[in-house]
Amino acid sequence: MRPFTYSRAADPAAALASAGRFIAGGTNLLDLMKLQVETPDALIDINHIGLDRIEPEGEGLRIGALVRNADLAADPRVRRDWPLLSRALLAGASGQLRNRATTGGNLMQRTRCPYFYDLDTPCNKRAPGSGCSAKGGFNRNLAILGWSDACIATYPGDMAVALAALDAEVHVEGPAGKRSLPASGFHRLPGDSPERDTNLEDGELITAVTLPAPTAGRQIYRKVRDRRSYAFALVSVAADVVMDGPRIGRAALALGGVAARPWRVPEAEAMLAGQAPSDDLMGRFADRLLQGAQGHGDNDFKIPLARRTVIAVLRQAVSAGDRT
Repeated sequence: MRPFTYSRAADPAAALASAGRFIAGGTNLLDLMKLQVETPDALIDINHIGLDRIEPEGEGLRIGALVRNADLAADPRVRRDWPLLSRALLAGASGQLRNRATTGGNLMQRTRCPYFYDLDTPCNKRAPGSGCSAKGGFNRNLAILGWSDACIATYPGDMAVALAALDAEVHVEGPAGKRSLPASGFHRLPGDSPERDTNLEDGELITAVTLPAPTAGRQIYRKVRDRRSYAFALVSVAADVVMDGPRIGRAALALGGVAARPWRVPEAEAMLAGQAPSDDLMGRFADRLLQGAQGHGDNDFKIPLARRTVIAVLRQAVSAGDRT
């Protein structure tokens, strides 16, 4: 690990006035620093700036950026009204990591593409312009949607996939003031600048995530992975489906593990609204959601896997007898 300075901020204003990288749980950043993938000159500890509360906001909920993943998953309001979020959090990492990881830090975690962590191989995300070793290399866990010639990495988290399906908002504060971004648009596709994972501007600090009023829909998070625990998703599906009698009133579905951001297609969801569930409808929805998907050899299997998983989740969501 290269030398760096360390300081603690007492409030958000002090953090924003400091020059350096923000650190809270450090569950990903410290690993990257040990490997010298990340080499910040200064770390600003933001653990004590007071953004560690979960509070009502209108009919929704405001989650401070420093709320620990374990506390958020266990919050009785979240478990009752937004169980999708609780389930996604519990599907990620280990209990020890969830005790340290924060809401804001979870959103900021970086790809687990093996070439990003290997300083001896080219990687446009780590070293822009150096090339992409994953294309033509081992790419089993990498993107089938939204990738570019410069990068085929995936965003690895679970929480963000649930937040995208729940229409959550991410609130940030920076040199230009305060603003909010939809959770579904917080992360970026790689394009020609894969080194940028998110739409945050330089110096901006995540302050909170807000959840809108609960929909009373059937909420499901299904994560397909190589082993039962402590593994990143090959494919995940977050769904919030509201039934209107025998028909689908509203459906929101986001995919994880398939792109550099949670993958949600509103045009596909519109196909479901007002329709009676059928295998044909679910198949057409999955095809629209995965339109343009293309593998890279090792990960070709993800396309049929994602299609089957989406259909299975939809069948469960519209089933009158299964609300898990």
